[in-house]
Amino acid sequence: MEPNLPTVYPVTMFDAKADADALHKAIAGLGTDEEALTTILCHRSSDQRAAINLAYKTSYRMELESQLKTELSGSFGDIIVALCLPKAEFMAREMYEAMSGIGTSEGRLIEILGNGTNQETREMSAAYQRLYGHPVQDDIKGDTSGDFESLLLSLVQCQRDETQKADVAQAKADAQRLFEAGAAKLGTDEKVFYSILTTRSWAQLRQTIAEYESMHGHSLESAVTSEFSANAQRGILELLQCAENRPGYLAERLHKALKGLGTNDRNLIRLIVSRCDVDLGNIKREYEKKFDTSLQADVSDDTSGDYKKALLTLIG
Repeated sequence: MEPNLPTVYPVTMFDAKADADALHKAIAGLGTDEEALTTILCHRSSDQRAAINLAYKTSYRMELESQLKTELSGSFGDIIVALCLPKAEFMAREMYEAMSGIGTSEGRLIEILGNGTNQETREMSAAYQRLYGHPVQDDIKGDTSGDFESLLLSLVQCQRDETQKADVAQAKADAQRLFEAGAAKLGTDEKVFYSILTTRSWAQLRQTIAEYESMHGHSLESAVTSEFSANAQRGILELLQCAENRPGYLAERLHKALKGLGTNDRNLIRLIVSRCDVDLGNIKREYEKKFDTSLQADVSDDTSGDYKKALLTLIG
């Protein structure tokens, strides 16, 4: 796997107070300087933006988010607010919105829990508790059920091994356990699938996927399709996609946000903001490979105005 390629890097000679003052100037008084907001927030890393947010509150005794919401609207307002929030709080809000109201955004839940590091998921869970007064697990239990609920609860436990090396012997053993828990018997031992898919490192899972097909003559994906249904099947298949090619999986999520029935701005904003200083460069490459066009071109076609400028600045 190639190293992560961000599109937004931390700026050198960073001064959080100077940036906070510049943002205040951009939104104070008559009119709003949208270009200044984009220039600052779209060229700072997640940690730097969090520092700006704190500096603003310290200097002006006001929340930057509330000031931005007063001055901005529409999708441009949404992306600027998303950029000013600490990542853990932003993702906690996205989790909450995925489960509140009518219906559940299952894809969003898997995307967030399946792609966060253990530390990111712990920080998101802590932010969720602060914001909503109860653990994220409570809402998962209240809004999902069955195998899909079990999968999400396993992911939120943050038990994934984060080493980069794969153990071939362990992969063979796991491949056999998965076979015996699924294709080799009547019924399915779901706990075996969850224990392996939510705790093994991504490198280990890639090796296990390869060993499974080599040993049993069919893919692990086909076994999951046979053994699981509905949201649990979708969730496990998306985890396997992440293991094999995370940037490719996220590129598909972006394409769906852009080219579905109307633009899904919420998903587009979350994916760009959360990945721009992680691996958006890798995702851009996969997007072009899969869809024979650039991410920039599709964003340009589907968005407009200051919102488009902000997205394209983050994409690089």
